Amino acid sequence: MSNKVVHAIYNDDDILLAAVHKTKAAHYHIEEVYTPFPVHGLDKAMGLPGTRLAICAFLYGLVGISVATTMMRFIMIEDWPQDIGGKPSFSYVENMPAFVPIMFEMTVFFAAHLMVITFYMRSKLWPFKQAENPDVRTTDDHFLMEVGVHDNEEELVSFFKNTGAVEVKVIDKH
Repeated sequence: MSNKVVHAIYNDDDILLAAVHKTKAAHYHIEEVYTPFPVHGLDKAMGLPGTRLAICAFLYGLVGISVATTMMRFIMIEDWPQDIGGKPSFSYVENMPAFVPIMFEMTVFFAAHLMVITFYMRSKLWPFKQAENPDVRTTDDHFLMEVGVHDNEEELVSFFKNTGAVEVKVIDKH
């Protein structure tokens, strides 16, 4: 099996999006697309599945509201009940209206912080990780589509030149 890939470089996001559609229509497998900014509709054009991060955010929010409820019940009702403003501290339910803002804030806090950690772990963005982009221009103003070569190198090069690529290179990936 060949370790070669074709790097087709574009200088406009609309041209890149059209090229992705043409590439998928020609049944070539796109390994990766590198862009300097998010391109609207690129994920659907590449056929990527939807993300399940929203489910994680909901579960993390449930953890946050559970921690907040447990914490407030223990601190304000069982451990150190105080008579604040004449309000009794006999039960959690009687003091529920005063606890709602804390529950909301802890829900948002847990969801936000745990989502950031999940994103970094899922993206494998560890501290001090080296950049993986194959061309430094993809961080500035160019777009790069990477397609695997399977004994069709000349065919792919001519195909990508016809899609509007400003540069087409065949790279030996190690």
